[in-house]
Amino acid sequence: MTHPILSRIPYLRAFVDERFLEHRRRSSSIAGFASLILAGGIFEYRIFVSHILSWDLLAIITTFAVVKLSLFAWFRFND
Repeated sequence: MTHPILSRIPYLRAFVDERFLEHRRRSSSIAGFASLILAGGIFEYRIFVSHILSWDLLAIITTFAVVKLSLFAWFRFND
């Protein structure tokens, strides 16, 4: 199955294939989770060591969770 972008832009087929798109998807997912873990670590460090509640980091963590769960639901019911 050809990706929709590849069927609309034929010269991209020489550079982009299904493996490239899968690697891009997986690397983006891993990078997102690594960023979430880092934000969570900094959030907990600031709570336990500095006794400061960082609302900005909590907002980032919450946004990640809401987006991830929303996309899980979307893909589950629309695929």
